[in-house]
Amino acid sequence: MGDELLAAEFEANRGRLRGVAYRMLGSAAEADDAVQETWLRLNRTGGDTVDNLPAWLTTVIGRVCLDMLRSRAARREEPPPDSDLQALDDPERDALLADSLGTALLVVLETLTPAERLAFVLHDLFAVSFEEIAVVVGRSPAAARQLASRARRRVQGGSPHGAADAARQREIVDAFLGASRGGDFEGLLTLLDPDVVVRMDDVEPRPRSGGGAEWVARFFTGKAQAAMPATIDGVAGALVQKPHGQRLALCFTVAGDRIIAIDVIRNPDESIVIELLN
Repeated sequence: MGDELLAAEFEANRGRLRGVAYRMLGSAAEADDAVQETWLRLNRTGGDTVDNLPAWLTTVIGRVCLDMLRSRAARREEPPPDSDLQALDDPERDALLADSLGTALLVVLETLTPAERLAFVLHDLFAVSFEEIAVVVGRSPAAARQLASRARRRVQGGSPHGAADAARQREIVDAFLGASRGGDFEGLLTLLDPDVVVRMDDVEPRPRSGGGAEWVARFFTGKAQAAMPATIDGVAGALVQKPHGQRLALCFTVAGDRIIAIDVIRNPDESIVIELLN
């Protein structure tokens, strides 16, 4: 791949990479450093052996950020002040502040281990599959899922904007299941964040910019007939028993009284802790 084409391909991915790095590191300056290091590594390879450049770049910047977080932890260094937001270009800063959990999420992420933080950020915020995350953290896909689950529980319970508390999460999820069973499209819309995303296990998810609340409401209208209320890895959810022994675990992420994500896990294994509710 020629130098100019390689640079153009990288620039096309720069915004997403910076978004990943910022949420991982909580610092615009460190995010820029991580993006620059990713570019240097790509430039050294020449790009000729890279089949899927976006995926390769995500893996590399994940590893760079993970190394930076571990180094910070080893030095017991406090993260740079959040005023770093002012160093971002206006469009990027606006996009960050518009995030459904906003800067409050960054505060909670600081309480996670580096591996938990990476798994949560890559999967829940950027829809990277657990197979890809496993490569970055050097663990199995099941272990990567557990990292994200632990992180999600702490985010749900610890956000200063307080993602909804456990009782409120349960209330919203039960209302969603009821509206789904009853075919109440408008009722579903009132419970969904405009940018809600459904992630189908480790299958390529619908992007946040496509579908959104209307797509999800249409998808679930008239369904959930067999859904049983449950907690999935400690988070409000539901379990669906399908014919021939198949199971679906639905794990809901709730923030600000709205559902912002639904993870659908097919045939969950023993690494997923499921508790059925009466």
